[in-house]
Amino acid sequence: MYRLLTNCAVTVDMFCGFKNMKVIMQLLSFVACVWIVSAAENEIFSSTDQVMQLVEEERYLLKIFRNYITIEEKNLNVLKGILELLTQRSNSEDSEDSEEAMSNPVAAFKLIQRMRIEWVTMVNSTKKSIYEEFQVILHSDILKIPSNEDIAGAALGLFSLQEIYKLYPDDIVKGTFFGEDEAYLVGNIAYKQDKFQLAFHWFLYSLKMLNHPDSRPSIRVVTKEILLSYLSTSAYKFGSLPVAINYTKQLLNLDPTNDKVKHLLKSYKTLQQTSISYYPNIFKLSTKSHNTYEALCRGNVPQKTIRRQRALSCRYSTGGGNPRLILAPLKEEVEWNEPRIIRYHDIISDNEIEILKNLSRPLLSRTMTKSGILNTLVSQSVFLDEDNTVVVRVNQRVADATGLSMETAEELHVQNYGIGGRHEPHYDAGFDENERIATFHIYMSDVKIGGATVFPTVGVALQPKKGSAVFWYNLKKNGDMDLRLKHAECPVLVGNKWVANKFIHESGQEFRRPCSLSKWE
Repeated sequence: MYRLLTNCAVTVDMFCGFKNMKVIMQLLSFVACVWIVSAAENEIFSSTDQVMQLVEEERYLLKIFRNYITIEEKNLNVLKGILELLTQRSNSEDSEDSEEAMSNPVAAFKLIQRMRIEWVTMVNSTKKSIYEEFQVILHSDILKIPSNEDIAGAALGLFSLQEIYKLYPDDIVKGTFFGEDEAYLVGNIAYKQDKFQLAFHWFLYSLKMLNHPDSRPSIRVVTKEILLSYLSTSAYKFGSLPVAINYTKQLLNLDPTNDKVKHLLKSYKTLQQTSISYYPNIFKLSTKSHNTYEALCRGNVPQKTIRRQRALSCRYSTGGGNPRLILAPLKEEVEWNEPRIIRYHDIISDNEIEILKNLSRPLLSRTMTKSGILNTLVSQSVFLDEDNTVVVRVNQRVADATGLSMETAEELHVQNYGIGGRHEPHYDAGFDENERIATFHIYMSDVKIGGATVFPTVGVALQPKKGSAVFWYNLKKNGDMDLRLKHAECPVLVGNKWVANKFIHESGQEFRRPCSLSKWE
């Protein structure tokens, strides 16, 4: 985007004859070229690729800001010169007795002339400020300055990672300086989401950073009083009453005259005397999985699944004698035999992947479902038109591998997952006519940590492997939905996850996958 904007600036400069206004014209050209690079409004947090683009965006904004300051400094020096000149003339020509001085018609004329000409010059000089142009740029819709919704969405992504992978703030921020204000902001969002244990840990981390020897200078938003207050209420709402009492006492020690805190402490102590003696441990995150989905995402694959997968086979496949595969058979691996889940290795090249990414980037928008935007699905995506040779080639390869018709299949669906990017357990098919009979799931990137595709019902977890694809049937041969193939995309902990889906529909498959009258098939 930066290169494109720079080219736009050069184009505008060619038509600009005011050499001393070159930087201003570059700024204005940024707005003039908005229509070239604008895309549909979307979030930033829901696409890791768009978050990465913010790095270059910030550098460009810093350059604009630096140029703005330089111009304003030059303009200010001009104004100072005008002020000094006007001051000298006023002092030299006006006596202390203004009435006596202005009784001289020549002196009066000179004053009127000076006020008219020289002060008009001053007014015109002040109009040279590019403040308004700079504001136009900063408020332009094309600038991907994150919104409050992006901050909240990114925080929710962190919470998803914490809940599934059982991570503390120290685990999340490892290798990155995370200040007390930043941690407080995350904690505040968790608190508003009623995630009181996570909020407690972020407030605790913020308190630790408040007096950290390596703490960076900043205009601090948070104070010790605020953090102790939130630690107290978070512990209380989580059910850890003794911890709430402890932090309330610390808060009272800061200001022993605070009647509100005194009353709160008294209430907590009274409640402790009349309530149960067992309280949950707010300091320790539970390692117990709430469901099979979370367990699989953390790598807790059942031993029986591992033993069964070891017995499964790999082979070279020609797709039942497909002429296009005779000389270049596909590398086919059975990931699960019943229901059948197949992985095809090296199904797409690195060059094809980069082309698909480049086609998708300017068109990405928040992934929608039939129910609209879901918090359980954090990604951006686009359906690619089949007017590109690479897209056509990939579609043909899917047809060759599966033996299914692509005539009624959906367009290639490219996705980029965001911060903590995930898609919680779901089915690709429903109960409509001409449903998605099968899914061809292509991995266009490796993922360092997390991001697995899991099938909770059968207990299978498949790691993304760049260039490979996973294939399964969503419907049985009798047309019923296969409930065993409920699946999910685990949150991405470290990495940038790109996938492409080819959703294949029932219509046109009558002779390629014949129906069955059996209720079991």
